Amino acid sequence: MGIKVYIDGKYYSKVESKISVFDHGFLYGDGVFEGIRSYDKLIFRLDKHLDRLYESAHTIMLEIPMTKKELTAAIIQTLKLNKLSNAYIRLIISRGIGDLGLDPRKCPKPSIIIIADKILLYPNKFYQEGLAIITVPTFRNLPNSLDPGIKSLNYLNNIMAKIEANNCGYNEAIMLSSDGMVAECSGDNIFIIKNNILYTPPSYIGALKGITRDTLLEIGEKNKMRCEEKMLTRHELYNADEVFLTGTAAEIVPVVKIDERKIGTGRPGKITLKLMRLFKQMTKKEGTRYTF
Repeated sequence: MGIKVYIDGKYYSKVESKISVFDHGFLYGDGVFEGIRSYDKLIFRLDKHLDRLYESAHTIMLEIPMTKKELTAAIIQTLKLNKLSNAYIRLIISRGIGDLGLDPRKCPKPSIIIIADKILLYPNKFYQEGLAIITVPTFRNLPNSLDPGIKSLNYLNNIMAKIEANNCGYNEAIMLSSDGMVAECSGDNIFIIKNNILYTPPSYIGALKGITRDTLLEIGEKNKMRCEEKMLTRHELYNADEVFLTGTAAEIVPVVKIDERKIGTGRPGKITLKLMRLFKQMTKKEGTRYTF
């Protein structure tokens, strides 16, 4: 049985799942989204994802035509229909159908799409052996042009960075701010460990305030680690004891080489591996339960 996709209250097969070419999400990237994970029938931190979704929508003046409770029910029903105990959930709110102009007032009804499927962002060997990444020329969007707290459908800035990494034979890219400070990767937040202190760039520099990012900061603090949001240079990344990436789809990925500089021992570090284990334990305990 193929996957069933929720579109505005109805379910469609993968091949039947269509939106209008006049939808402003398609035409202009006008909308917001969340990527969410479920583990063993437990939707991890769904409340936090929905809070961020509604905040993003509020900032771009997009009124979501469902309550959080109704959206939760629709997400759970989508997982049940697809018989998915472990899933990646893509929740999309588009501005909806309008005309060929930009004016959002021409879009009377936002559209809601829920896709639930399996995902493997990186091959398993990268979690075991570590990932090599590269800095790319594309800068992160200026925060005063597009606030990084808005998880919008327009990801062209990130896609350009990913293309540049791919063209050089890498799977992930470090994006810098306009003044050369480390912001984030094309699809993940970045952390370093130096002298047992956990550092990650602050969101105001252009980094998304990721749910997994915040979870790792919580885990670090609970385990007596000093955790700081700090402006980071590439020099500090090159000379870190350990580096890792975080994201809903990626989870936690060790980094062992940046711009051809070996990080630490060149293998996933002990603290990173411990944080990976602790994160896995948390995903089995915290979230919204569903059954089928």
